[in-house]
Amino acid sequence: MDRDAELRVTDFAEVDLGFTEAEVIAEAARCIQCKKPKCVNGCPVGIDIPAFIHACEMGEFREASRIIKKDNMLPAICGRVCPQETQCQGECVLGNKDTPISIGHLERFVADWERENGIETPVRLPPTGKRVAVVGSGPAGLSAAAELARFGHSVTLFEALHEAGGVLMYGIPAFRLPKDIVQTEIDQVKKLGAEVKTNHVVGRSVPVEELLGYDAVFLGTGAGLPYFMNLPGENLCGVYSANEFLTRVNLMGAASFPANDTPVKFGKRVVVIGGGNVAMDAARVARRMGAAVTLMYRRGEADMPARLDEVRHAKEEGVEFSCCTNPVRFVEGENRSVKGVEAIRMELGSPGDDGRSSFEPIEGSNFVVEADVVIEAIGQGPNPLLLRMLPDLARNQNGSVAVNCLGQTSIPTVYAGGDVATGAATVILAMGTAKDAARAIDKMLRKVPQF
Repeated sequence: MDRDAELRVTDFAEVDLGFTEAEVIAEAARCIQCKKPKCVNGCPVGIDIPAFIHACEMGEFREASRIIKKDNMLPAICGRVCPQETQCQGECVLGNKDTPISIGHLERFVADWERENGIETPVRLPPTGKRVAVVGSGPAGLSAAAELARFGHSVTLFEALHEAGGVLMYGIPAFRLPKDIVQTEIDQVKKLGAEVKTNHVVGRSVPVEELLGYDAVFLGTGAGLPYFMNLPGENLCGVYSANEFLTRVNLMGAASFPANDTPVKFGKRVVVIGGGNVAMDAARVARRMGAAVTLMYRRGEADMPARLDEVRHAKEEGVEFSCCTNPVRFVEGENRSVKGVEAIRMELGSPGDDGRSSFEPIEGSNFVVEADVVIEAIGQGPNPLLLRMLPDLARNQNGSVAVNCLGQTSIPTVYAGGDVATGAATVILAMGTAKDAARAIDKMLRKVPQF
């Protein structure tokens, strides 16, 4: 159940209220306990979904939590932000004729129940004496650190910012992912023995030579480098990347300026460019800051990569959608500030090699939307700063770190996972690649054959 849109647009409190205990038990009872559960195959971290759902049906929420945390140390986060509809729930056989099991809501309830009734820390194996450095404390870094700490290794996690959590803290707004919940799950990783060092920029405050002195290294630095459209007027005041806008608001409290030190421009009319979850986040944040918001997307609404729930929430909260629209320049106003976006209408073209239809501009259809703030949310890639300091580190054409099937890079003791290796993807996919890499690191350190 969601909070009322007219109320929630005035604050940053969580929108989705989750299931009650009775709803959880009833929903879990719908599971038919498949002999070959496809839902597990759809989960990037391989949770034993039928087992935890059965525990929920019996009201055994402590046991359900233990089952989940064998494979996922961030269940309260995943239960809220994972795209279950295209992963575990998308594979649920009940979806063929009925509604799939609401696996995400069940996982969220179990994690919240444990937080309210006492958190259990999983058993850690005896110390191995091996030291592993983890760079980046987003979902990939936290997952790798948790796995490696459970295996008995000494883990030091380096984070450049003043708060751990990566995109979980700076990217996803509190109305989708409350920050106290993120902090609770970070604290669980610490209780496993991982040491978290914030304000540590690897390659600067931590020399690369020191990093490579560890027995193994995991790179989980994410995709924090925003992409831009390179349009005329892009350097005008009031034009933000979604990365900067959301970081200022989510991590540094800019929505409460001057109560907090970090400012951000409060727009009366905001244009957000993009159609993914980040674009929805930026648009919904701007609405909560009092703006009238227009979201421009160059394709049709059905082509938007954002989750359907996020699109629905944005519409409910008053975001105006302008689909089949592509910006061509940013209009300059007084004092080098943006005052509008000139865009052109798009129409459906012929299908490309991938089968996806292209959208082509309609000549003479240009129009201007007034805006005093513009937010570009068209994607992001790996930040090259640290990667350039490792000259032996092979990279792909798109700038991501090249890894083999184990997550191992061209430097034998250095592994990578998450967005820095895959390109920008989902939280749970980042966690899945990090978990695989952590297990490969463990085998390497124990000299166990990988195949």
